[in-house]
Amino acid sequence: MSTIKLGATLFCYGTEYARYEFDFAECVKQAALAGATGYEIVGTQMIPGYPNVSKEFLGLVQELKAEYGIGPVGYGANNDKGLMHDRNLTDDEMLADTIIDLKTAHKLGCKVMRSQYMLSPEAFERLAPYAELYDIKVGIEIHNPESPLSPLMTRYLEVIKKTNSEHLGFVPDFGCFAIAPNKAHWIKALEAGVKEEHLQLAADMRYQGEPLEKAREKLMNMGAHPAINAALQGMYGFVQFKPKEELPRMLEELKEILPYSVELHGKFHYLGEDLVEPSIPYKEILAVVKDSDFEGYLICEYEDELYCGGAEFTKRQIMMEKQLLGML
Repeated sequence: MSTIKLGATLFCYGTEYARYEFDFAECVKQAALAGATGYEIVGTQMIPGYPNVSKEFLGLVQELKAEYGIGPVGYGANNDKGLMHDRNLTDDEMLADTIIDLKTAHKLGCKVMRSQYMLSPEAFERLAPYAELYDIKVGIEIHNPESPLSPLMTRYLEVIKKTNSEHLGFVPDFGCFAIAPNKAHWIKALEAGVKEEHLQLAADMRYQGEPLEKAREKLMNMGAHPAINAALQGMYGFVQFKPKEELPRMLEELKEILPYSVELHGKFHYLGEDLVEPSIPYKEILAVVKDSDFEGYLICEYEDELYCGGAEFTKRQIMMEKQLLGML
């Protein structure tokens, strides 16, 4: 049986942080109030002087841990190929940046680092001895539109098996199991003047595999409000979804990669008082996790597309996880 600990990424409070309503200390406090027993920190978002971390900031982290009982357990690395205006970074440069992130994660006391698939499988393989040196498990995030055994993720799985390193693995982001349209995008489209019938048609065409341009053309010819384009782009992009009939296959893929997973990311976009995420089937996902041998953190991650703040939603998410995992 699994041994799951519940945490939150401070990214959940990105809206409040960007508006100067919360400082770093308040973000940590809110995570503790939500029920998290540890938190992820995204270096580029909340570490002054990133990629370096100062003694002052490390001291603050320890003071807050003493005050609120939680500290950093996961580190969100930055894998940005587009730092140069005229070219992508090379594998050597991406590897060097990732090693710097490893050093920062180590200083913070994190045992897990979440990396993105901008770090190539080849560079990921070369990272193994550095991850072992700093004793940090590095997981490639399986993020929508990828899925656990998509061709790209299969290449990372081959690297993990080839190196046989316990310090390389995956961080499945539950958004990749979406089987319905993104609720927040839907709400914003309606508020902008899009008719619900047009949104439903867009979703139906996505389910049926209609190409994006054909779907857009059909909607425009029907007189759909131009604001539908943002929701439509999401349906075909980073918040795409699959028919419910594909869920059993995706859950089988999850079972296959869970033994190589170093952390889980509980992505959610909207959570009403009923504690149900409309697009991501948490009941089915967490049933698989609960029956597995996974040991580690499930980090909840609120994507605040509605810009309403994450404090209440993060509390709801952790409560929902506790209910589904039988922790209450």
